[in-house]
Amino acid sequence: MSIDRLFLISQRGSTVGREVRGGFVTFFTMAYIIVLNPLILGFAQDADGHYLGGGGEPNLAMIAAGTSLVAGVMTILMGLVANYPMALATGLGLNAFVAFSIATQMTWADAMGLVVIEGLVILVLVLTGFREAVFHAVPAQLKIAISVGIGLFIALIGFVDSGFVHRIPDAANTTVPVQLGATGQLSGWPVLVFAVGLALVIVLWVKKVRGAILISIIATTVLAIVVEAIADLGAASADNPKGWSLNVPAWPDKVFDSPDFGTVGHFSLLGSFDRVGVVTALLLVFTLLLADFFDTMGTMTAIGAEAGLLQEDGTPPNTRRILVVDSLAAAAGGAAGVSSNTSYIESASGVGEGARTGLASVVTGLLFLVSVFAAPLVAIIPSEAAVPALVLVGFLMMQQVRGIDWNDLEIAIPAFLTIVLMPFTYSITVGIGAGFLAYVLIKIATGKVGSIHPLLWVISALFLVYFFINPLTSWLT
Repeated sequence: MSIDRLFLISQRGSTVGREVRGGFVTFFTMAYIIVLNPLILGFAQDADGHYLGGGGEPNLAMIAAGTSLVAGVMTILMGLVANYPMALATGLGLNAFVAFSIATQMTWADAMGLVVIEGLVILVLVLTGFREAVFHAVPAQLKIAISVGIGLFIALIGFVDSGFVHRIPDAANTTVPVQLGATGQLSGWPVLVFAVGLALVIVLWVKKVRGAILISIIATTVLAIVVEAIADLGAASADNPKGWSLNVPAWPDKVFDSPDFGTVGHFSLLGSFDRVGVVTALLLVFTLLLADFFDTMGTMTAIGAEAGLLQEDGTPPNTRRILVVDSLAAAAGGAAGVSSNTSYIESASGVGEGARTGLASVVTGLLFLVSVFAAPLVAIIPSEAAVPALVLVGFLMMQQVRGIDWNDLEIAIPAFLTIVLMPFTYSITVGIGAGFLAYVLIKIATGKVGSIHPLLWVISALFLVYFFINPLTSWLT
């Protein structure tokens, strides 16, 4: 069977050349995840003070190798099984949630086990058709608010990790909990590098330069290497507050090397239930499921609309196959220790170049597999060069806020609490829980109990237990 017939290339009005070009464009548009995922996961410590993959210090190259491996395999699978021009990789927002809200309560293995469970639950929902029930349980505008809140949370992480925004060590004795720079003013070369990177990615993005994020990361890293070579700043510390915040930009001994897949298989399926309790573990799984599941539905529909592939009912062809692969990707990301993998809206860039079939996804996946051998390059990238992308991603997610009806107080107040409490409490779970509880409370107060989906009652009850678990435990004991 020819490639044309296998992927229905001519039938969908495309050519092999367009598909290959689209696959390359998609890769270069989303390849930043090879850099960002290690930076988000690599410097976070679990509840026992360990870094991902083990060892007493971060291993960014190991995480980069695992990130590329899973993205490559699952994107190729999307092309072959679903014949859809959509790539997958570690989900931004989801990885931040795993690093800053889940791993801090348990071990990395336990946290990745929850990601595996989440992926398997989504798979069951897809195969049984129960996804419609879950989809309709949460009001659409609350789903939007969750995405917007995660966007602000990601942006805050970017500003803090760059040193642009500083935590104040003893906020109780000050008028503000955070401030501009370490002293209320910007200082130090690393912050300037971040500012240049942010300006560059903004300019490239508004000029619609393809691969804007990747280009800005590479260019800013080169600047950082030059700055470090001249100024010899070193790593930031109490005695060196103007140093690089997370890692010092330095050229590696090897550009290409045999990959270290040490994160693969680093998961414990049920360890989290012993560590944090059944209720908390289930809530964390649900939070992951909610963000992952609905993001995928929106992404595949948006890409289908851009490519002109949607059917009369507004669904893409091979919808179930698309969702099955995406579900498997979520579980695979956890099993490989690199967080849940999900569909990327950046795939629309490849569609814009003419991609209409799964051949483009196969090309993108192969490029991810090739990048596995360049994982050492990740070690030279300081966070100041990478986190401007987090700020931009936060902006992109913030754009969805227009989908919320701010004149309807019954949804606007829960949406507001969902959005602001994520960055304000540094917890995605708190934002989602507050939004759900506020929604149910307002519906009860306005006499519209019948409009609350039964599943939302259960979820809200779980969140009540989550918020008051310590007082309840103290009272019961």
